[in-house]
Amino acid sequence: MKILYICTHNRCRSILSEAITNHVAGDRIIAKSAGSQPSGEVHPLSIHYLKEAKISVDGLQSQSWDEFEDFKPDVVVTVCDSAAGEACPIWFGNSVKVHWGLADPSKIEGTEEEKAQGFRACIAEITERINKLVRIAEKNLAPAEYKTELAKLGAQ
Repeated sequence: MKILYICTHNRCRSILSEAITNHVAGDRIIAKSAGSQPSGEVHPLSIHYLKEAKISVDGLQSQSWDEFEDFKPDVVVTVCDSAAGEACPIWFGNSVKVHWGLADPSKIEGTEEEKAQGFRACIAEITERINKLVRIAEKNLAPAEYKTELAKLGAQ
């Protein structure tokens, strides 16, 4: 299964989702991430807390969804509300599309400990979803069934 995580700026939640999916799923799922309006840089705390969780950050970059025309994802997951409301490029037409709203830990204003708690909570939530996603991916479901099962993960 190939999955593409979309967030408007592709600097935090979609990056975390890509890295965690590749870490947890191994070769069972290939994950990438992109943005409709990429910032051009990964949020430094995303890198910091992925490393803290012993998750590889190799190759992570903020990039446009325009770069994924040839990727042909089976599943496109929006992780922020603004990306969920955008029209996806036509080449995602055959992909199953679902929304997994995630709180943005990069928007937390507070102490360093409050920011750390936000990133750790987001990483834990994504990890929990990916563990369930791996089990769903192994079922070889029809696209409509995938959409139903994947949507349940985002409604937690």
